[in-house]
Amino acid sequence: MPSHRIALRVIGIGPGGVKQVTIQAIEALAGVDAFLMLDKGTAKQSLLDARTAILDAYAPAGYRVVEISDPPRDRRPDDYDAEVRRWHRARVDAIATVLRSDIPDGGVAAFLVWGDPALYDSTLRIVEQLAALDDLTLDVEVIPGVTSASALTAAHGIVAHRIGEPIHVTTGRRLSETPKEVAGNQIVMLDGDLAFLRTADADDEIWWGAYVGTDDEILISGRVGDVGEQIRAVREEARKRIGWIMDIYLLRKKNSSP
Repeated sequence: MPSHRIALRVIGIGPGGVKQVTIQAIEALAGVDAFLMLDKGTAKQSLLDARTAILDAYAPAGYRVVEISDPPRDRRPDDYDAEVRRWHRARVDAIATVLRSDIPDGGVAAFLVWGDPALYDSTLRIVEQLAALDDLTLDVEVIPGVTSASALTAAHGIVAHRIGEPIHVTTGRRLSETPKEVAGNQIVMLDGDLAFLRTADADDEIWWGAYVGTDDEILISGRVGDVGEQIRAVREEARKRIGWIMDIYLLRKKNSSP
């Protein structure tokens, strides 16, 4: 079977702010036949709008966007890993169809990835599966981006760790499993249930941010016992108002070494 050859760029665009896009990413926006965007429905239209604002600011005039319906996903499955693998396979099928039909042989396609493609994003895993298909030959280029973790610490004006201490990066789903030896400074992503309210001590410190780097940015910090419920209320109000929530936080044990 003849192979359809495509140059595929995976471009990290930062946590959402137009000014946080790197020069390398801006240069990678040139010469793209189509920017591929997974459509998550009308409730997350502002996610598409944020990427469109970046393209309007930096991409050549006349750029083309191809929206792909994102396959449904069970957010609370009995087997999390199996459900994610199933969802990824469905994404691969949907994207491969578009690559074959909408991108010419020898053409260039690109994904715009929130934050950095290497940190809690599935795009590169999807690309790996796409590259394994017999009828596609992909020349992949990855452009790093500003992470929401670095944007969070910058917004709060803090260092992510105390002197000589490690940083543990995890998700809300795995927060309760953090080993004690790395629990001093934790950057927590993808926490839909605010797991810190169950796992943290009242005297632990938290620096929380939502929509970091965008016009909708919200920042709260303090002792968990003082601001935990405030974060819950503010987060829920923002999610209802905007239709989605992207948040991240740094959690620090009070007994960490100075």
